[in-house]
Amino acid sequence: MTRRLALGKMLTAGAVAVLLQGLAPAWAQDLKLAMSSPPSSIDPHFHNLVPNTNISAHLFEALLDLDPNSRIQPGLAESWKQVNDTTWEFKIRRGAKFSDGSLVTAEDVIYSLNRPATVKNSPAPFTTYTRSFASLTAVDAGTVRLVTREPVPLLAYDLSSVFIVSKKAADGLSTEDFNSGKGMIGSGPYRFVRYLRDDRIELARNEHYNGDDKSHWATVTIRFIPNAATRLAALLAGDVQAIENIPTPDLARLRGDPNFQVLTKTSARIMFLFADWRDKSPFVTDKTGNPLAKNPLQDVRVRRALSMAINRDALRDRVMEGLAEPSEALVPMGMSGHNANLKTVRFDPEGAKKLLAEAGYPNGFGLTVHGPNNRFVNDEKVTQAIAQMFTRVGVESKVQSLPMAVYAPRGGKFEFSVSFIGWGGVEASSGLRGLVACENAAKGLGVVNWSKYCNPKLDALLGKALSTMDDTARDKLLQEAATLVSEDVALIPLYFQVSAWGVKKGISYAGRRDERTFAQLFKPQ
Repeated sequence: MTRRLALGKMLTAGAVAVLLQGLAPAWAQDLKLAMSSPPSSIDPHFHNLVPNTNISAHLFEALLDLDPNSRIQPGLAESWKQVNDTTWEFKIRRGAKFSDGSLVTAEDVIYSLNRPATVKNSPAPFTTYTRSFASLTAVDAGTVRLVTREPVPLLAYDLSSVFIVSKKAADGLSTEDFNSGKGMIGSGPYRFVRYLRDDRIELARNEHYNGDDKSHWATVTIRFIPNAATRLAALLAGDVQAIENIPTPDLARLRGDPNFQVLTKTSARIMFLFADWRDKSPFVTDKTGNPLAKNPLQDVRVRRALSMAINRDALRDRVMEGLAEPSEALVPMGMSGHNANLKTVRFDPEGAKKLLAEAGYPNGFGLTVHGPNNRFVNDEKVTQAIAQMFTRVGVESKVQSLPMAVYAPRGGKFEFSVSFIGWGGVEASSGLRGLVACENAAKGLGVVNWSKYCNPKLDALLGKALSTMDDTARDKLLQEAATLVSEDVALIPLYFQVSAWGVKKGISYAGRRDERTFAQLFKPQ
C-alpha cells in the first residue's frame, strides 16, 4: 500500500511536470520587436522625442498615463485630486517599487519633476511640461502636492510625459551617464539590461512592478532597424515578431500572408512643413544657387503658394498607400481645438504660380527641403514627392534626408529653410505652444518652433486658453488660434498619419492613437 501510494505520488508529480511543460507561460518567452528609429538618448529627461519616450515608457512610469485612445488613466499615481485651480495632490500607487526593489517615494517624484530643468543641451526639453510649477512638496512619503503659478487645464496630460526616476540612482548623473546604462532604475514593467546605441536595447521583466500593464514576456529585445525593407525582412524571417511602420508597398503582401496580421490606427499626429520666417534662410537661393538678399518664405503668399502646390490626395494614394488622412486641422475630430471650418488646402498649381508672381517671384527660386529618413512612414519618399511638386510650380527644390537622431537636433538649431516633421498631442494647445508660440524659455513655449514664427495675437489667445479651466471656453479659444495659424500659414499641414504594425499571428496588439509601440501591450493569443 505504501509502495502504491509512493508510485502514485511519482506519477502525479510527473504528470504535473508534463502539464506545466506543455502550458509554459507566455511570459517565459522572449519578445523581439523592430522599431524604425533609434532614440537619440535613453536619458528619460533629455530629449522630448517619440523614439526616446517610447523606450523610456518600458522602464519608467509617469505619474499619469494615457490609454490607447489618449485618455488620462492612472500611472504611478493611483489617484489624484484637484484641491483648487492651482493645487493638485497625487497618491503614489501603494507598494510601487523601482526595479532595484526600493519603494517609490514622494522624494523621488519631486526630484524627477525638477530634473528636466537641470538637463543640459536638450534639443527639445521636457520643461515645456514643468515650467508652470510653483512648488512641489511631500505631504507624506506617498503623497505629492503640486502647486502651479496659474491654472493649467492640461496638467494631467503634461504629467503623463515626465518620467519618474530613482533619486538615489540618478542624482548627479549626466545624460551620457544614462546612455552608458547608469541610473536606469525605474518602476516600469521592465528593467534595463543592455543598450547598444543605434542597434538595440535589451530588457527583462521587472519582478517588482505592481502596475496594470504587467509583461507577458520574460525578456524583450527592441531592435532599431531604420531601413523599411530590412525591417520587414526581419519580420518575415522570424528574427522579430512585430514591427512598426510597415513599408507601404508591402501592405497587401503582408495582409495576404496567413502567418502575419496588419494592425492599423489613425493617429493624432499631424504631418506638416515648417517654413523659415527669418530675414535670411540658409537653403533658399536664386535659380543659379546664389543666396537671396531677402527670404521669400517671409511672404504669406509664398507660403500659401507652397501649400497649394502640394497634392495631398496624391501623397495619400500614391506615396502613403492609404496610410494618411489629408487635413488642415492640427488635431483630428474629437480632440479639443479641432476646427471643422478649416478645410484641406486644395491642390492648385496654377494658383500657386500666380501667388508666386504676385509676391515678386514669377520665375520661382531655389530651395532645399529637409526631412528625416527613419522616423515616420515613408518620410523620405514624402519629402521627395513634395520637392517635386514645388519644382513643378517654379520653386526648384532639392532634398536632403537625415536620420532622426541627426535631423531633430539640427532642426532645433534652426538650420533648415523648409523641413518636414510630425507632431502628436492630446489637444490643439500641445502643437500650438510647442510649434508656433513665440519662443519663451521661461514659459516653456516655442520649444520646437523651427520656423521662428512669432505672432503676439496668437500667443495672447494661447495664453488665455492655457489658463482656462472650462473645457468649452478653452475649445473655442483653441479653434480661434488654429484659424490664425492657418491664415498666417505658420505651418503647412499635410495629413494625419495612419500607423500600421506588422505582427506575427498568435500575438495581439491594440494600436495606439499616439503611435507608441509598447512591448508590454503585446499579448500572446
